[in-house]
Amino acid sequence: METKPEMLDFIKAMSDVDRLRIIGLLAQKPASAKQVADELHMPFRDAFQHLSFLAFVGAVRETDGTYALAEDAVEALAKNQFARQKEAYVPAPNLDAKARKVLVSYLNPDGSIRQIPSQPDKLKVVLNYLVAAFTPGVDYTEKEVNTIIRRFHVDTSGLRRDLIDSGLMARESNGSRYWRK
Repeated sequence: METKPEMLDFIKAMSDVDRLRIIGLLAQKPASAKQVADELHMPFRDAFQHLSFLAFVGAVRETDGTYALAEDAVEALAKNQFARQKEAYVPAPNLDAKARKVLVSYLNPDGSIRQIPSQPDKLKVVLNYLVAAFTPGVDYTEKEVNTIIRRFHVDTSGLRRDLIDSGLMARESNGSRYWRK
């Protein structure tokens, strides 16, 4: 068995009704492919293919044509797949603890914004993170501002307005020029 099986293989192995029936049968006793096919009333070819796939992901072991459930391997597969740490954004270490916690809560692992906070304090932290993408002293067009914001979230107009309202960015009254304060 691989040390880290692919999630897709594990899901495929455990999401098929016939494979689950085979696992249930092998949990009671080892059996050959023919015995599995006969007891579960399925074509031999289907039973053999399912057993081969279960052996590939490490859920069963085959010895001299007899298949047995690899209980320790199934348990390890489940633990590896479901006990993994959820990936999260890792904020800069120089931020205070509150800001770090807010960013971990509201950002995806790639640094894009998962959800725009409704609470003003949390929104301010996310906006401070977002404004760092703009270089001080550089003038931007509205299109350029939208392109930069879109890397983080699809709501470009809302976030652009929030950056202006919070005083982190400024703009000409006609919207022709934006800059970071």
